Amino acid sequence: MSTLTSELSNQELVSSELIALQARSPLFSRPGFLIRRMHQIHGFLFAEETDGFDITPAQYSLLTTLDTFGELDQNTLAIQVGLERSSVAEVIPRLHTRGLVVRGQAAHDKRLRLVKLSLKGKRLVARMSDAVQRAHSRTIETLSREEQDIFMLLMIKLVEANNSESVVPFKLPK
Repeated sequence: MSTLTSELSNQELVSSELIALQARSPLFSRPGFLIRRMHQIHGFLFAEETDGFDITPAQYSLLTTLDTFGELDQNTLAIQVGLERSSVAEVIPRLHTRGLVVRGQAAHDKRLRLVKLSLKGKRLVARMSDAVQRAHSRTIETLSREEQDIFMLLMIKLVEANNSESVVPFKLPK
């Protein structure tokens, strides 16, 4: 069988399976519904795997971003994670109260609030790493390895293509 014939055959199989699944529910034809539902499912798996750490996925994203980039002002941190500044401004005090981050002001501009991981925060990020990876793995474990790679590739393409359409785009490396 030629490569073109094989590709057409694979496309027909995918289309046929998609049509059959979408016939089960009109919601399966709505990308927004499926994305929201997967977000709910992943949130549950994240909570289950990280039980006892008392950290949300958004908080973990902030902590790991600080772990990667070091000290950042809150606005830059918000952009790095793609969260609204007001959300970051609400979360940082909670993380500070728990001793996970250290806050300060920039010497060159007193309006800039700086934040960095404390030693306790660094230790928490390291301790949570395996549990968080289990949550991510469980989210897509039903897919074959090849399907997981394709799924991740397609999600990245969609995020990059639509990033500027968001109220809060996150900073993509050039």
